Amino acid sequence: MALPVSDQLLERLMEEDVPYGDLTTKILGIGHKPGKIVFSTREPTVLCATEEAAGILKKFGAEIRLAKPSGEYLPEGVVFLEAEGTAAALHAGWRLALNLLEYVSGIATRTRRIVDIAKKINPDISIAPTRKSFPGTKKLAIKAVECAGARPHRLGLSESILIFKHHMAFLGGLESLCADIKRLRVEAPSMKLAIEVEDEAGALSAAKAGFDIIQVDKMASAGLIELIGKVRAINPTILIAAAGGVNEANTAEYAATGADILVLSSVFFGKTSDIGARIVPLP
Repeated sequence: MALPVSDQLLERLMEEDVPYGDLTTKILGIGHKPGKIVFSTREPTVLCATEEAAGILKKFGAEIRLAKPSGEYLPEGVVFLEAEGTAAALHAGWRLALNLLEYVSGIATRTRRIVDIAKKINPDISIAPTRKSFPGTKKLAIKAVECAGARPHRLGLSESILIFKHHMAFLGGLESLCADIKRLRVEAPSMKLAIEVEDEAGALSAAKAGFDIIQVDKMASAGLIELIGKVRAINPTILIAAAGGVNEANTAEYAATGADILVLSSVFFGKTSDIGARIVPLP
């Protein structure tokens, strides 16, 4: 299970949303009154960011009474987070906590649907969401995909090697790159070498050169099946990643190609989870 994000991130989000306190609650004069906030699902949802939502409420002064963990897949109508505190504390944390829960659980729920579709066809396939989450939200996005049974494609540029055509343009093309692969292995002996290609010729050249992972971009599933067979004939240990345009609607056909990895960014964009939040006074 992914760990909660840092207190520093939560405090930054709080400062962004409530920089000078809650003016409405202040002028109504209700801030001191006791109350309870209750969050519940309004549709089947993979929970994510419950720990962060609870942390925000606590930092505003509320006490957590119930908090189900991120990663649980709940049906509609289940209460999963409750907190008690003053009306000031509850109203300060309400919308920020709800926004986090809805957006991040939306990513997790979309990811889980894709994981379930793909693994029903190929239990060994990996679902790898990309680095294309909205800037500033990476830690939450990574938590969401991991809660849903996927793993990030790349955490960033510092821990993995993936060569694109933009890199090759500075090297004189794919042929020059392939001729230099021995040096690359000396430079990064413990790392897998991955390359993105756009056609069969590029994939076969990369396979013959000895790349560890070949990422095939924007190839139709029918063509990918044929290509994978040819690559496997050269080296059956090469991992094949299908990338570009993979989404929930076509996951099944790409999972059936024989690809080892589905690389996609579609999970980061779409409908938020429908989560209810209500605040009520306590006696």
